[in-house]
Parts: sequence; structure tokens; C-alpha cells
Amino acid sequence: MKKNMIIRLSNLSFSYPNGKRLFDGISFDFYPGEFYLIQGASGAGKSTLLRLINRLEEATDGFITYHGKPLTDYHAPLLRKKISYIQQTPAVIRGTIRENLLLPFTFHSNRDQHKPDDETLSRQLQSFHLHGIDLNQPVENLSVGQLQRICLIRGLLLSPEVLLLDEPTSALDDGSARVVESKAESFCQTHQATVLMVSHRPFTPTMMKPRKIKMEEGKIREIT
Repeated sequence: MKKNMIIRLSNLSFSYPNGKRLFDGISFDFYPGEFYLIQGASGAGKSTLLRLINRLEEATDGFITYHGKPLTDYHAPLLRKKISYIQQTPAVIRGTIRENLLLPFTFHSNRDQHKPDDETLSRQLQSFHLHGIDLNQPVENLSVGQLQRICLIRGLLLSPEVLLLDEPTSALDDGSARVVESKAESFCQTHQATVLMVSHRPFTPTMMKPRKIKMEEGKIREIT
């Protein structure tokens, strides 16, 4: 039985303010429980695609639907609760690791979410190989690679339906990168979530077969 698509790109086009056209009428369907590995040359629009799906950018023409409704029909904070975007450059606030992990739970749109306790947070840190790190430690003392994992943990705590990962392993060594990739695979599989991951690093999945998407010359296609 064919699954209903969760995100649809319909004749999507996007141009920069300077007039340069990046996408030209692309259409594609994404399904629940599928892992999509997005590939393409630098400047092909991989990151921009993720930002469009998260409504950090707006399409020039065409539209994107989520559960059959245009993204514009959703209140942006509620949409981003369901579609979590983890950008390559870690987005953190000045404060402790605990404060950064719990930041989403301070937002009005997440008032109904159960806030994890310290034991849960510490367990997550350990599972991402962030050993010897205390929740009271200021994030200013962490490396970029450690901050990338902190941001991913923060995104996963909200149990989104769609996880957008933009080069989540770019600052990690091979061992730490494999942990992050395994966590993304596991989340996709156990939550039936849709995962879109942009990565230049060679990726050898162990739990599921990703669907490879190639972006080039303003088009998008699946590599079979």
C-alpha cells in the first residue's frame, strides 16, 4: 500500500534578490519513514531547499505542501515544531548546555511539550559521544563539532515529523560522524519520520537504504 506523501514540491522556483534563478519549476514528493540523501555541487541549492521547506525562505513561484496544505497555511512556529531544521552553523544562545537544550521548551508554541529532565538530557549527551560534558557547562567552551551535536539533540527532543539536516557532520571526526548518521537513521526508522540530509561525507547506512536525490542545473531528480 502506497504511503501518502508528507511534503510535496509543486513547480517550485526560487530566485535570489539579484535576479539569479536557482530552481526552475521543480516538483518532488517526500514520504514518511524515508531517508533522503541530498547531493549536488556547491551552489546547486541543497541548503536553500531545506530553508524553503522550513519557510526560512519563500518560493518565487510554485508552492510546497505539508500534509496536503500549503506551508503558508501554517503558523510558522508551529510548522517549525513539526519540521525541524538543523543548519550547518550551530545556532546557540549564550548560556549553559542545559539552557540551550531546553530553549525550544521556553517558546509559547511548545507549551504542550513535556520538558525532559536532567537525566534524559545527560543520557542524550552520552549517546552522542559527548562524554565528560556537564549540563551546567557554558556552550562557549565547546567546539563546533560538539555544538553541532548539541543542536541535533535539541531538535530531536521535540520529536519532529520531518528532520532537515544541513551538513550535520561537517565538523566531526569519522567516529562522531557515524554516531550522528546512526542517530538520524534510527530516528527515521523508529519514529517513521522523514529525514532529508545534505552531506558531502561518504555515508554507509546500516539500518535503511537512503533515497539519493541529485540537484543540478535548477532541477531535482532521484538517483536509482
